[in-house]
Amino acid sequence: MNINNSLVNFNKFYLILFLFLYSCSSIPKNTNDGCAIFSERYLWYKHSKKVEKKWGTPIYIQLAFIKMESDFDWLAKPERKKIFKVIPYKRPSSSFGYSQAVKGTWKQYKNETNNPLATRTRYKDSVDFIGWYTSKTEKILKIPKHNAFKQYIAYHEGWGNYKNYKKNKKIVQLAKKVKIQSDKYKRQLENCKSKLNRKKYIIF
Repeated sequence: MNINNSLVNFNKFYLILFLFLYSCSSIPKNTNDGCAIFSERYLWYKHSKKVEKKWGTPIYIQLAFIKMESDFDWLAKPERKKIFKVIPYKRPSSSFGYSQAVKGTWKQYKNETNNPLATRTRYKDSVDFIGWYTSKTEKILKIPKHNAFKQYIAYHEGWGNYKNYKKNKKIVQLAKKVKIQSDKYKRQLENCKSKLNRKKYIIF
């Protein structure tokens, strides 16, 4: 009898653990709606709000960057190049996770923020990275953190290559999409901000 109870408790524990991990890592159902994202992932709202307070990077900017970079896929990687359009080859960069940060910049972020355990597959660390990066962009390039268009160009191209962005039509188009998406998130969050701030319980 005791053995059976132990097995039941053991199975319940692993079921709860599985559901917890799945809920934390799965992609939100509607990534186009900021309110829907945070309604489904309330803990993410707490993390994004903390980043906004710490770095001054608006929540809608954080969401727009992640939407463009990975569409909230924690395991996102760039597609592999193909030889003769058929044979899979190496990936074009080391970008990975929610923020699609490359290894070198991620290492710099961990060193400068004294956060050695940060991982690119964790939302909390990813939005903190975006806050750190946009803050440095503001200092280096004098671009306000709320300027989604120019901040995204600096994020995608790097601080050194930012000055050449007008020659790159592709990045200009991507930045325009980020601007449109960030404006959409901003409007949405204005409508549910008070509700999110009143919420006390963590819903996965």
